[in-house]
Amino acid sequence: MTKLKSNMILDKNYQIAKVDDRIYGSFIEHLGRAVYGGIYEPDHPEADEQGFRKDVIELVKELNVPIVRYPGGNMVSAYNWEDGVGPKHERPRRLELAWRTIETNEVGTNEFVDWAKKVGSEVMMAVNLGTRGIDAARNLIEYTNHPSGTYWSDLRRSHGYEQPHNIKTWCLGNEMDGPWQIGHKTAYEYGRIAQETGKAMKQVDPTIELVACGSSNTGMPTFPEYEATTLDIAYDQVDFISLHQYYGNRSNDPANYLAKSMDMDHFINTVIATCDYIKAKHRSKKSIYLSFDEWNVWYHSNDADKKIEPWSIAPPQLEDHYNFEDALLVGSMLITFLQHADRVKMAAMAQLVNVIAPIMTENKGRAWKQTIFYPYMHASIYGRGISLKPILNTPKYDSQDFTDVPYVDSAAVYNEENQELTIFLVNKHLESAMPIEIDLRSFDNYQLVEHIELVHDDLKAVNTADHQAVAPQLNKDTKLDNGHLTAQLAKTSWNVIRLKNNN
Repeated sequence: MTKLKSNMILDKNYQIAKVDDRIYGSFIEHLGRAVYGGIYEPDHPEADEQGFRKDVIELVKELNVPIVRYPGGNMVSAYNWEDGVGPKHERPRRLELAWRTIETNEVGTNEFVDWAKKVGSEVMMAVNLGTRGIDAARNLIEYTNHPSGTYWSDLRRSHGYEQPHNIKTWCLGNEMDGPWQIGHKTAYEYGRIAQETGKAMKQVDPTIELVACGSSNTGMPTFPEYEATTLDIAYDQVDFISLHQYYGNRSNDPANYLAKSMDMDHFINTVIATCDYIKAKHRSKKSIYLSFDEWNVWYHSNDADKKIEPWSIAPPQLEDHYNFEDALLVGSMLITFLQHADRVKMAAMAQLVNVIAPIMTENKGRAWKQTIFYPYMHASIYGRGISLKPILNTPKYDSQDFTDVPYVDSAAVYNEENQELTIFLVNKHLESAMPIEIDLRSFDNYQLVEHIELVHDDLKAVNTADHQAVAPQLNKDTKLDNGHLTAQLAKTSWNVIRLKNNN
């Protein structure tokens, strides 16, 4: 049997693109306990003066999330934004049709902007293009972004917000290709409403960026024609097209499960090709960028969600308890974004707290880090700079759905300003460690800072409020000698190798 081994060349001149920090974004929807019991719980011992949980704020700060999508998601397609502004005692309770709960509207646009400032994030706001359209969208952006002197801007000021929020990133609806969506639209119908809504919104504030809905996932029968038709109509108005994808290990086949980032890679390449076809068709000089504004693992909670009583308030919906293998796949998905840093300029892990999330809470109790918290945190903290193209040679395997799956996934980010290099690696081999040699030919005088690894003998290990079974540790056997780095990547492991120029 041939001994497994990988090798890599990294050169600071092999550049993909500068990483847009917004690829480390996340998502808070009015769904389950994401808002109520998640970020907001006025009677919690850790609640601040606005009712936001300070323990959750601190955990979000650890992730350094640059932008958060809000308020949905499926929920936005029947949402009246006016319900969530003004005096709280006057706000109506509504039937929330997407998730069949009661929405109290205690938290709305202004409160969420306040919370985003507390955690150091910008807001990616979604408008309702399901039951509503141009008028509600233009009024909302006037409310949030216009300084004063008009009905909606002065209404905001009367609500205690003298200065505009200046929200610069806007989603034109959500998953409008999905038959489950309230106000589901064909590609032509959606293209037209996106075109006209975008036109009106940019009349109010020409500095905003707009995200058009793409396909809800690669399995949609209209993929990628939905993207092509939408962009053909709305190309001049929009700046991004959205991608959504979730993965699960329902067949309990870890080798196949850990290969699913290859599906994400194919999804991205297909959407890029579609965007560029429409660009050529329009003879345009503008490129459409990709906003992967829903991505994660989602399957653990499916059965539990079927038992939830309808029309309750903030029930525990979509509360996946993530295991170690989920963290490995999340790591490979983050690596995939870095490999496409030239076109994927925004992303949002869906979601941030309680709902398929890296952070979990107990009502009136504790908050803790799920297994997926760690690769997300490492990428967000250390993955800012220029994405490099690693020249990687690694053994491959075949699984049920994929062929030529690399055992090692890799990305590297060079932060020129700080003179730092970070290498991200996932070893997907289920049984063997993977020795790797990395030629750092253009990184003279760089020293090894640390090799962080996430490892566990049990792929099904989970974290709880009582015990962090899966947590980062240091691999102290990694060596750097004369520009050559040698490391042992433990079997099924997430690895972060950090280097710095000490001169």
